[in-house]
Amino acid sequence: QVQLMESGGGLVQPGGSLRLSCAASGRIYMVNTMGWYRQTPGNERELVALWTRRASGNTLDYGDSVKDRFFFSQDIASRMAYLQMDSLKPADTAVYFCTSNIYNTDTGSVTYWGRGTQVTVSV
Repeated sequence: QVQLMESGGGLVQPGGSLRLSCAASGRIYMVNTMGWYRQTPGNERELVALWTRRASGNTLDYGDSVKDRFFFSQDIASRMAYLQMDSLKPADTAVYFCTSNIYNTDTGSVTYWGRGTQVTVSV
């Protein structure tokens, strides 16, 4: 069973920065996608950043509201993913979820989610 665990959330003032981390554990044959979504009460989960493995060349997509402020990175060997969040705004307040679509020979491709970490941007 694959598990994803986020860390690094908290309270930050507008204009500040935070770095979220996501640790993957369990048996992993191949990672198809890795990224971050966020959600506020009463709303659907919103794309923040998503890395996708493609035969034609891997891609990295960002949500429009976070482009040029948030930056995704990962260390595949260490099974870690990161989200550097700069120039934070109150509108960035949300629960941030790590997600990954992982292939194993016995399960096929399965999308996993972490439990989420709260990010609050406020004075």
